[in-house]
Amino acid sequence: MNKTLNVQKSLIIFAIPLLLITSMVLLTYSSLFEANSNTLSIAITIDLLLTTPLIYFLLIRKTSILKTTIVPFIILGVIVCSLILPSENQYYLGLFKTWVLPVIEFSILSFIIYKIIKARRLYKLNTQNISNDFFTTIKATCSEILPKVAATPFVTEIAVFYYGFINWKKRTLKPNEFSYHKDSGTIGLLIALLFLTAIETVTFHLLLSKWNTTAAWILTGISVYSGIQILGFLKSMLKRPILIEDDVIYLRYGIMNETTIHIQDIESIELSTKDIELNKTTRKLSLLGDLEGHNLVIKLKHEQTLNGLYGIKRAYKILALHVDEKYLFKSRIDSVLQQDLFTNL
Repeated sequence: MNKTLNVQKSLIIFAIPLLLITSMVLLTYSSLFEANSNTLSIAITIDLLLTTPLIYFLLIRKTSILKTTIVPFIILGVIVCSLILPSENQYYLGLFKTWVLPVIEFSILSFIIYKIIKARRLYKLNTQNISNDFFTTIKATCSEILPKVAATPFVTEIAVFYYGFINWKKRTLKPNEFSYHKDSGTIGLLIALLFLTAIETVTFHLLLSKWNTTAAWILTGISVYSGIQILGFLKSMLKRPILIEDDVIYLRYGIMNETTIHIQDIESIELSTKDIELNKTTRKLSLLGDLEGHNLVIKLKHEQTLNGLYGIKRAYKILALHVDEKYLFKSRIDSVLQQDLFTNL
């Protein structure tokens, strides 16, 4: 019953500002607007950019809804104003775009950076054993200050640039950390793909520029962005090793795939390079699927979730993966399983 009431309350909270926006849109199509376009354009601009976000804020201020969700309503107001108001009546909208919107964007970015720095400090102070992982920290931080829909892609893009261009420090593995890129051949494949992207970008740009310069630059922009993504994915594999800590396995494949397994939930772990049929319950930790081999297969007692790029989630009970130090990795897990078995006897 309480859950139903909360859902209804949330719907009302979002419906009121959306109703206000809709009424402003309808007003611009009325004869009243045609007769008083200058005056009403100012009123509509104020309502969409200031009044509606303020009303939304007052509605959510005593709720658990993130206060930062006010930002999408401001942006929506700017977009709607740009579409419905005649260009000659967008003077105040132009002022808002020039002076207020950049301040809002800068404030949000500063707040996120502040929260990330604060989270990393707390992470270092409160955890002495668990690795200080940037991707984990930024996900936890952004989930607190951004809507879930916006947080996941934002975190992915930030992580791509962080691992691709900022984090160049060599990663030294701790005794409870395991690499998975040295013997798999994935790094070589991604490097080859990166060079191929660079060559094709230059080639297609020269060919397309003879036909359409705009199309050539659009394709070049897409190719450069793809190259940045590949570089970020590649380097994240070097910086995010698999971790065993406090009877929990943190399985990572860069920022592309990750999952957490409690060792007590493992039914069996076996050394195997045999091909397996991938389905709804059998997955590979590698994003490349059958293109990359595996040397370990973990079978679980209960279904778990594999978290992929941009928040994609997939269930599994059997997970195949590659670990460079496979014998040591398996022995660590087997020892914990044996201790738990001895304790339960």
